[in-house]
Amino acid sequence: MNAYSGRIALVADRSPHVRSHVRIPILLDRLRDRDNLDFDAYWIPTDQVDEALEGFDGIWLLPGSPYRSEAGAITAIRIARDNGIPFLGTCAGFQHAMLEFARNVCGATNVQHGESTPDADDLLIVPMACSLDGHEGAIQVTPGTRAAALLGAERSMERYYCSYGLDTTRLGLLRDHGLIFSGYDDDGDPRIAELPDHPFYLATLFQPELAGDGTRPHPFIQAFAHAIADRSAQTADAGLGVIPAAT
Repeated sequence: MNAYSGRIALVADRSPHVRSHVRIPILLDRLRDRDNLDFDAYWIPTDQVDEALEGFDGIWLLPGSPYRSEAGAITAIRIARDNGIPFLGTCAGFQHAMLEFARNVCGATNVQHGESTPDADDLLIVPMACSLDGHEGAIQVTPGTRAAALLGAERSMERYYCSYGLDTTRLGLLRDHGLIFSGYDDDGDPRIAELPDHPFYLATLFQPELAGDGTRPHPFIQAFAHAIADRSAQTADAGLGVIPAAT
């Protein structure tokens, strides 16, 4: 019998045309069957994000940009970061995690995303020189980081569906305020970011949810799931209630 493992908010504007969204139910089934982790999963559209997310045990900001509400996506990340809620951001989730951190931690309040505001004066997320939509690429992982510990290797092949990435001239700003870039492509462009003082905070430009055929969840997703279960157990032990959420 599977143990109840907590509540996960899947923040995205759900669509059958987004491969990541189609894969999620398969991964949740595999986590239940393989890891004995049974989650209550709620899809939260970006334009319905509010402070009720504080009641979740995990927040996953999924692909699908441009989101209906950039502000909603940013709010979801802030809630996870401020409240120590396990957070995973993939593809557009990575891009918006960089925006949230730059605006709310680094004080760069005017940075923008090149997909939604291409004519803005201060773009943090910019078009890639070569689109990675539908491509695989090698990731070099920095030893001693959470990403390296989870992967158990210093190199990994990962799948992308994106055409935007972080302006690499701004890495210093983000690093100076505590963000760690723990994975890079072969050209040295960042592909994984983490916060070492957070219970679980990983953002990847690639989509680990699309690794393989879905029968064996990516190590990042497995670790995220276990972090959610740990938080749920700690909340139950402390006798804390949760905030109701709509499905």
